[in-house]
Amino acid sequence: MALNNIITKTKRLSDEQPVEKVYLHFDKPYYAVADTMWFKAYATIEQNLPSPLSKIVYVEVWNAQDSLMQTVKLPIKNGVAYGNIPLNMQNYKQGNYYVRAYTLWMLNFSNDYFFTKTIPLGEAIDKKLITNISYTNEQSDKNLKTTAKIQFKDIGKKPYANKTVSWKVISNYDVVLKGKGTTDQNGILTVTVNSKAEEIISKGTLITDINIAEKEVASAIFNLKQTVNNVDFQFFPEGGQLISGIPNQMGFKAVRTSGLGMDANGVIIDDQNNQVTTFTSSYAGMGSFYLTPESGKNYKAKVTFKDGSIKTFDLPKAIPSGITLQIVNSNTEFINLKILANTAFYEANTDKSFFVVGQNANVIYYAAKANLKNQVIITKIPKKNFPSGVVQITLFNANDEPLSERLTFVLHPDAMKLTVKTDLPIYKPRQKVKMTLDAKSAGLPIAGDFSVSVIDEQKVPVDENSETTILSSLLLTSDLKGYIEKPNYYFTKTDDKKLGDLDKLMLTQGYRRFSYKEILAGRYPAVTYLPEQGINITGTLRDRTGMPIRKGAMRLMVTGKPISSETVTSNMGLFNFQNLTFPDSSQVVISAKYNANAANLMIMLDGVPTAGAAKNINVADEVTNIDTVLSSYLSNSQKQYRYLRTLKTVEIKGTAVKKPSHADHGSLSGLSAQPDHLITGDRFLAGCGQFLNCLKTMATGMTFDVDKFYVSRDYNQGSRIPVQIFINGNAVDAVDVNSINPAEVESVEIFLKDDLGTVDRVYGTKGVLVINTKKAPVGKKISKQELMDMLPKTNIITFNPMGYSKEREFYSPKYLPSVTYQINDLRTTIYWNPKLITDEKGNVSFEFFNADGKGSYRAVVEGIDKNGNVARTVYHYTVK
Repeated sequence: MALNNIITKTKRLSDEQPVEKVYLHFDKPYYAVADTMWFKAYATIEQNLPSPLSKIVYVEVWNAQDSLMQTVKLPIKNGVAYGNIPLNMQNYKQGNYYVRAYTLWMLNFSNDYFFTKTIPLGEAIDKKLITNISYTNEQSDKNLKTTAKIQFKDIGKKPYANKTVSWKVISNYDVVLKGKGTTDQNGILTVTVNSKAEEIISKGTLITDINIAEKEVASAIFNLKQTVNNVDFQFFPEGGQLISGIPNQMGFKAVRTSGLGMDANGVIIDDQNNQVTTFTSSYAGMGSFYLTPESGKNYKAKVTFKDGSIKTFDLPKAIPSGITLQIVNSNTEFINLKILANTAFYEANTDKSFFVVGQNANVIYYAAKANLKNQVIITKIPKKNFPSGVVQITLFNANDEPLSERLTFVLHPDAMKLTVKTDLPIYKPRQKVKMTLDAKSAGLPIAGDFSVSVIDEQKVPVDENSETTILSSLLLTSDLKGYIEKPNYYFTKTDDKKLGDLDKLMLTQGYRRFSYKEILAGRYPAVTYLPEQGINITGTLRDRTGMPIRKGAMRLMVTGKPISSETVTSNMGLFNFQNLTFPDSSQVVISAKYNANAANLMIMLDGVPTAGAAKNINVADEVTNIDTVLSSYLSNSQKQYRYLRTLKTVEIKGTAVKKPSHADHGSLSGLSAQPDHLITGDRFLAGCGQFLNCLKTMATGMTFDVDKFYVSRDYNQGSRIPVQIFINGNAVDAVDVNSINPAEVESVEIFLKDDLGTVDRVYGTKGVLVINTKKAPVGKKISKQELMDMLPKTNIITFNPMGYSKEREFYSPKYLPSVTYQINDLRTTIYWNPKLITDEKGNVSFEFFNADGKGSYRAVVEGIDKNGNVARTVYHYTVK
């Protein structure tokens, strides 16, 4: 039977390839340099149940230039993990960053479904400048003129008037424009950038140096993205196609080039210029209207945008014969489903069988058969059949061919109700707070796993709609591709208007975790990686001729730790040390020296799979003016980190030790004295198992493809001339780079241009990448045996694989009522606890002390119960 075929093959997909999701709850939405990011990871599978699959989660921090800053590896237990990332002054500076989180199992599928969140980072230490920038664009046929107005103020918010500013614009790693100017009496400098239409700067940087005092210059860096004033306006017929002769709901979406929605309204007109209907967007540029297209007629939309501009767009052409799904989702208990066929389709398919299938996260929760006895079939689908989240409803014909599809959203608001209470309504600074969490489902207490963050709202103002929450992430964005604007808007004080707006989002947003056509034809997505159950180190033991050694004795030890493991190789010489536990930055030694003929054995380690380079899909969430938006927070951070001020003058006695560089090698002396980019060796010390993998993500301005590096700007224009790599002046291939121990790298120099051509001409390459290793100290003469002892043995391997990130305890001070404390308590996160487990009554209590800040404090509790109910609540209390 056709319906059984659909159900069976979809069930095979959900059984063999369950959907795993990761969500991170952070203690706050933004940070300052020198802060620590605290977070809890929730890993779930279908029905939002805690995931039993993966036992490791990876959390990455990327900067706005899509360079990987840091990765941490955390053990998952009972579907949760706890982590922190110190935002140290050495690696981080003011700017927009984004966090990405995933499990190894999730690498089998599209990285569109990874957890991502944009996090602005402000700078308060050694700050000399507060800046604010605004852009305007003027467009002509051939040019785009961008005018940037930058205001410079001192840290007391007084304008830097009549100060000289030097500036330059960098695009694709080249300086495309530079100039000099003077600020006006309000501290404002105007910079104008003219670009040809085909050469607009899509990802540039504007760097300014202002003379704030004699011989004292302060720098500020801004992202420069020239955007044409186009608005993308798209139509989305409900069910997939516009069908003549029946009323169709038509979704629409107006989006600026920034990715944000734009309000729009307009009229639909036919061929004779008659007005057929009107429409108005409801939220984020989205809306819908009904239209019954007449056969043979064409329709246009005359749209008026918020900025006053008017444009005309063609509607998609209506098909002469078709059937479609229509959904009205205003009832709290049912999805009202209508199957609508036009006359031509009905006459050709009367009494034929059709099937309706509803699924969430690859699991079918509803299936029904319908015979086409009328042009309209109406049915009600109980919402209790589905978990909360995106529901995909598909209409099939008797040949299992999908004909029409519609997304809708099911929200069970009372699935889990969280109540937070404090022992008092109003507190004093530094007073103890007793807080209680009560969790219930359908009025009954539930056992759940929760995290709580308490922040001082005066110092950390929050826009609730812009927040990334457990509801917006696990129920909505984790199932949809592309950018969703302010997703938590739909879950904050949800009413009929917001549910209606959510339905418009379902009409206009793509969803394709899998294709029914593919799986019904027996073509399932390939699975390369199994869910990780712990840290595994694998490889092969061979002799010097390359033959595998069967039943070879292998031993693993962690230097300085009481951790060891033993195993025996398989018939193919494979070894696998499973479920290891060791901290990050550990040195691991694997030895095969306890075998016969051990001196002639070689250990070959397998590579470690990693997710490919990322691009921030939430780029529209980046904050342009961090100094302004984070003003309250950074003012507090300035006082908080006063002790971290760096010394203005440092007296150096003795000659500085000359560090290894390309200048040490005659063959490279023709290169510029200064590389375009320099990566210091310490960047490779944390979590860098294989040097080449790290270099791929850190080599700014270069792209790695197959087995070669290329200069990105040339590669993007189609050039396939590779970069030449040197290790200590010796020309090598990229594959040779993995022989380097990351701990021995002094620096990597990147030259995007070889101005004299001394390397490019000799090797037929373009661009140079120079790896300098640390200089060995000058030593004394040694014997041959001592030399042999020093040479690396192929039967012993010492390396630094990525271990688990160290778990730290969030510091929460305890104040005694009768004691006077001299130090100020400037905390912004007052309390963070990721380990709240409710008891059999659904309760958990905890205590903490307020800081010195007065005003409103905000507590956010998020979590999941054992039945997969997801919940969040926000509670406020006052400190006077």
